[in-house]
This record gives sequence, C-alpha cells and structure tokens, in this order.
Amino acid sequence: MQKEVLDITTEPRRLDGRSTKWTIIAAIIGVIGIVGSYVVASGTDDGMDYLLQTYLVSFAFFLSLSLGALFFVMLQHVTRAGWSVVVRRIAEAIATNVWLMAILAIPIVLGMEHLYHWAHPGAADHDPLLAAKIGFLNPSFFVTRLVIYFAIWSILAWFFYRTSKAQDGNGDPALTRRMEVVSAPGIVLFALSLNFAAFDLLMSLDPHWFSTIYGVYYFAASVLLFFAVMPKILVWLQMQGLLKRAVTVEHYHDIGKFMFAFTVFWAYIAFSQYMLIWYGNIPEETEWFLKRQTGGWTAISLTLLFGHFVLPFLMLISRHVKRRPRLLAIIGVYVAVMCWIDMYWLVIPEFSPGVARFGLLDVMVYLGMAGLYSALLAWRLGQAPLVPEGDPRLKESLAFENA
Repeated sequence: MQKEVLDITTEPRRLDGRSTKWTIIAAIIGVIGIVGSYVVASGTDDGMDYLLQTYLVSFAFFLSLSLGALFFVMLQHVTRAGWSVVVRRIAEAIATNVWLMAILAIPIVLGMEHLYHWAHPGAADHDPLLAAKIGFLNPSFFVTRLVIYFAIWSILAWFFYRTSKAQDGNGDPALTRRMEVVSAPGIVLFALSLNFAAFDLLMSLDPHWFSTIYGVYYFAASVLLFFAVMPKILVWLQMQGLLKRAVTVEHYHDIGKFMFAFTVFWAYIAFSQYMLIWYGNIPEETEWFLKRQTGGWTAISLTLLFGHFVLPFLMLISRHVKRRPRLLAIIGVYVAVMCWIDMYWLVIPEFSPGVARFGLLDVMVYLGMAGLYSALLAWRLGQAPLVPEGDPRLKESLAFENA
C-alpha cells in the first residue's frame, strides 16, 4: 500500500562535519578500550590468554553485524524491494566494515595456537579424530580459508556500496539491474562462506564436536543483530535532524517485523540443534552442551532462553511497539546485548568450563572494538548521502505504507 510521496529535497541527508566529530569521539573510545584491555590483561597471570579469548567474542559479534547488513542489502536487491531504499545506504555502510574486520582478524591468526587446540604442533599425534580432520583443520589451510571468506565479503560489500553511491550522481537504472544480477550468486557465495567461517572461527574451538546447522545459527544471530542495531542508528540520525521525513514509522514497522521474525528464527535453530543432540544422547555430542549448562553457565543458558527469546518475543509481537521508533530502538539495544551474550556463551565455556567469568577485560575489549567499528562507520556515512538518491525505487520507498 502506498501513500503520497514525501518531498525530502529540503531535508538534510548528509552528516557533513558531524561525521568527523563522531569519528574522532568513537576513535578515542576505541583507543581507550585497546589500552585498557592491555593494562587489565597485564595485571593477571592468564590475562593475555583471556584477552585473546574475549577478543574472539567481540570479533565474532561485530563480524556478524557486518554480515547481517550485507545479507540485507543483497536480499533487497534480489527481491527488488522498494520499501527499504531509504534505509539501505546505512546497511551498505555497515557491510563495508567487513574490511575492518579482515584487519582485526590478524590477532586471531597470530594467536591461533592459544585459541584452537588443533593448531598445536603434534595435537593430532595421539588423537585419531583430529588426525582424520588434519587435512582441513591445519593452520595454513585455516588462514587460506579466512582470506577467501573475507575476499568474498569485502568484494561484495564494496561493489554494492560503490555502485549505489555512483547511482547517486547519474540515477542510471542499469546500475540497479546490475546490483540485482550480482545479488543472486552473491547470496549463494555468502551462504557458503558464512557457514564455513562459523565452523572455522567458532565451532572448531571444540574439534571433537560438530553440528551441521551451526552455520545457520550464526547466520540467524547475524541478521537479528543487524535489525536490532538499525533502529538505534536511525533514531540517532533523526535526533541529529537527519532523515526525519525520509524514514517514517512505516519503515520502523518493517524493521521491527524483521527483528521479531529473526528472534523466532534464532530460537527455532537453537532449539532444533539442542533437541536433536539431547534426543540422541551421544556423549561426544552432549559434552558441548554440558559445558554450557553446568556450574556458572546454567544461569547464562537460562538468560539466553528467556532473555534472548521469550522477552523479545513478547515485546515485539505487538504492532504498537514496532511503530514507536524510540521504544523499538531501546528494545533493539537490549536484543543486541543478548546477541553479545550469545557469542560469549559460544566461545568462553571452551576455556572456562563451569565458571562464567566476566569482568573489566571483557568490557574493555568490547569498547576497543566498538570504538574502531563505530569510527569507521561514522566516517563512511559521511562520504555519501544517507539515502540512495539516484535509486529508481526511492519514490516507492518514500510513499511506502504498511497495510
């Protein structure tokens, strides 16, 4: 259903000087986090090891945000969606941060032996299962795969951002068609690379355990995180006097629908994985969950059950909530926190069974990575209009109205 097209020609659609201001502020926060992480880690005996472990948590979290944004961009093109045009530029900018994540993957590669048991020299000598997987789980092939994953994501993210930005100037509909054509095979490459990246970065922390839907779990978490973050960014921009007419309650409503849908999808995949392993009751499979539902991890598991599914489900089921931008943004922040706890739950029990340790180091590492990520995003948003001005479906997006 459509309404009268809004006139946004006189509405501010650029960050301009504010981009530099917010880039500097975010970069300062990032530096404080980085320095603070090193200082805190240096103060304890196993601090450096834990620094690397919690670094992987935040790395997987922010990588999932960029991947969720990249999926959203390709999904909109492959389906020829019109409603999302006014919010797509922000998703394109978030997706390009995958370049930053490629750089931030270097400490994981350098600290591979501290994170992954299979990377230890001679680890497979007395382990038949590892010996059978050594052709795949070995340091050189691991690094090669990471390079391939990030090459795929970076090329796709840059292609959509660059092409969309070029269209601002000429309004050429052929560029839209080009992005639609690339999106179809792009989604296939994205699906394969994301699945294997989830296996490599997270599931291989326990090389004796495996789940065929682990990659789907990470995908669900990635897309959910993206839709949780979007309302916060949009509300913040509108508080700065930007996009007040371009982005309406109708767009927030659809973003809320997606957030609700992927909350349910994440829970469905999580339950499917748990139920099949519980029902099979095979020791080598149940061990992974036993680490996460005994000792201090019991509370974290229950937090995810009720805090990551039940509460968001009840909060987002109402149409009224989805049409309240600031309320939706607050719920989005809450869901994003749950997504980080989910990553923490996936990683840390492998190194701290029975003890759910959380402290200042976790906060500092998060601040460091969040600062760098936000600084690059603020800078990127300042390089182009916040709306794809040359997109032929812009008028459809401005006139969009939910049934």
